[in-house]
Amino acid sequence: MQVKVLDTTLRDGEQTPGVSLTPEEKLRIALRLDDLGVDIIEAGSAITSEGEREALKKIVKEGLNAEICSFARALQVDIDEALKCDVDSIHLVVPTSELHIKDKLQKPPGEVKEKAIDSIEYAKDHGLIVEFSAEDATRSNMQFLKEILEESISAGADRICACDTVGILTPERAYEFYGELSKLKAPLSVHCHNDFGLAVANSLMGLRAGASEVHATINGIGERAGNAALEEIVVALYSLYDVKTNINTKMLYETSKMVARLTGVYIQPNKAIVGENAFAHESGIHVDGILKKAETYEPITPELVGRKRRFVMGKHIGSSALKEKLEEFDFKVDEKQFKQIFERVKNLGDMGKCVTDVDLQAIAEDVLGIVEDKMVNLEEVTVVSGNKLTPTASVKLRINEKEILEAGVGVGPVDAAIVAIKKSLEDFADIKLEEYHVDAITGGTDALIDVIIKLRYKDKIISARSTQPDIIMASVEAFISGVNRLLANEKKKKT
Repeated sequence: MQVKVLDTTLRDGEQTPGVSLTPEEKLRIALRLDDLGVDIIEAGSAITSEGEREALKKIVKEGLNAEICSFARALQVDIDEALKCDVDSIHLVVPTSELHIKDKLQKPPGEVKEKAIDSIEYAKDHGLIVEFSAEDATRSNMQFLKEILEESISAGADRICACDTVGILTPERAYEFYGELSKLKAPLSVHCHNDFGLAVANSLMGLRAGASEVHATINGIGERAGNAALEEIVVALYSLYDVKTNINTKMLYETSKMVARLTGVYIQPNKAIVGENAFAHESGIHVDGILKKAETYEPITPELVGRKRRFVMGKHIGSSALKEKLEEFDFKVDEKQFKQIFERVKNLGDMGKCVTDVDLQAIAEDVLGIVEDKMVNLEEVTVVSGNKLTPTASVKLRINEKEILEAGVGVGPVDAAIVAIKKSLEDFADIKLEEYHVDAITGGTDALIDVIIKLRYKDKIISARSTQPDIIMASVEAFISGVNRLLANEKKKKT
């Protein structure tokens, strides 16, 4: 079975709305997809623009261990532009439903079929692999659909694909539909959209019915509600159907994060496999079960997809999870102290607060009477920004009594300030910002801003927060408080 990744940030006709990437960013995605182990990368649409062609050429030159494909319409000019980019294949897409042929193309069906066959023959004559896709196949007349697919095979198409363009299939219909088309004498691809939230289920049914290739996207990005999500299909095949693919599942999470970061299309916290809450537990009953045997509340191990389990602290937290967290931070408490910490965490949760790692450590230290010296202190921060200025920040930090002055630029004032702080810390610790979240607690331009971040140092991830009316200062304070906790934990480990 082959896994084809559609880069819907690139190709004409099925883009992710509002997303535009540079050729270098597209190359970074392609390199990661190659490392991930996908068989076919649809890396763009050569006819779209000069930048698109530049991206395709850069990707092809890398000599990746994957077939590099360009989207193309049944037009010679599209195929010629793909040839100039030296791609291995084209994904030739032709509408086959009466709705598309009559109302979109406004051509007779015979002419559409003839144009498709001519395009396949032209592409094959020029040495390209051809995957022929019937657009809106699930709303097409089955007799006409079979005719055009059979003639495309006779014309030399290497693979055929039937697209559920508006996501109207159900799993039952998908099994029947792809099962019928799998009888044709060519490898069949499944291409499903997620308009009704069924793209992954329909893709799995298509594969089960006899298709040998699945089209998917990272995080399920794509036009409207998106396409079938690669990470969900691959893990479902592995865990539920005992079907192994070439995909390196341990890279799924990092790939998901990279694509989200580059596209600016961030995924919902409760999304399957790669959502931030996919392996997060708060309920006391669940956490107790997890600590005794992970399988009680986890169908797969987080390590399978490059994740780590985490326990969320709030009003639903149980004593088992809290004890685990305190042990993780190396706090030794007696029953009385534990009860005090437990009640204070619960009280914060009842107030609607997210209890971060830094909050918990501050509570525990207060109960235990521990006074920690801060290794990093903010002396001064200055930020300059404007419509004709590159956002620039300078910071003065005191780190272990040594004064450090650094400057940084960023896409905005907050980014510039964080860049400057990270540069200040380079000689002390390689701190990475894993996640940044901001909310306005009150209304108006003077609203209180709540910033929650996650920082990584080595294999340790910690959450921190700050609430202030100034978003820059809230971000800086959260970052530095998180850094201090990470460094204090590291110091404890060494003593």
